[in-house]
Amino acid sequence: MDADSLLLSLELASGSGQGLSPDRRASLLTSLLLVKRDYRFARVLFWGRILGLVADYYIAQGLSEDQLAPRKTLYSLNCTEWSLLPPATEEMATQTAVVSGRFMGDPSHEYEHTELQKVNEGEKVFDEEVVVQIKEETRLVSVIDQIDKAVAIIPRGALFKTPFGVTHVNRTFEGLPLSEIRKLSSYFHFREAVDLKNKTLLEKADLDPSLDFMDSLEYDIPKGFPCIALAVLELSL
Repeated sequence: MDADSLLLSLELASGSGQGLSPDRRASLLTSLLLVKRDYRFARVLFWGRILGLVADYYIAQGLSEDQLAPRKTLYSLNCTEWSLLPPATEEMATQTAVVSGRFMGDPSHEYEHTELQKVNEGEKVFDEEVVVQIKEETRLVSVIDQIDKAVAIIPRGALFKTPFGVTHVNRTFEGLPLSEIRKLSSYFHFREAVDLKNKTLLEKADLDPSLDFMDSLEYDIPKGFPCIALAVLELSL
């Protein structure tokens, strides 16, 4: 949800039964505009809310002029004060993969995980149990990154790439036509292309480089994975 049209987006989302209180909405609207100004972001998106046992995490992301440049992620526990999260790494993903269950809602909370590590003593090698502590903030970073990679989706035409390689918001985009809205090829993963780079020149022949520069949902594995969302959309039209 773009901070510039936050209230309308929240109103639309509340139709699914999930919403924010009027106080939270007001705090969120004001604070995100301040975040945009203070961090000098071109755009600020309200990413969503992750529920915790003692508190909830409200997540926002800041974008630069290049929409596909690495995004800055921030979290808040009260929709007023925001803290910047570090970038996600593969090490974080591996480290937090052993943690399951609900978030606590306390970024300083530490999960404990016992694992076996090989220890060398002279010529002898044996396994020793070691307790590894994992901060909830690290888990938060990793989970947000995994969700982004899996389900951050954008319709074809909402962004365009200039000949200089910079990606901008398409101000003339008014939505997909009905003839295209049910096609998986009309949606892209909102991230730098991974699979597109492996395609042959013949496969890229029909693509528009200014619009088709991200990975299409059409080729996701398992094939047809987003079909449930499209089926729901079809019933509502």
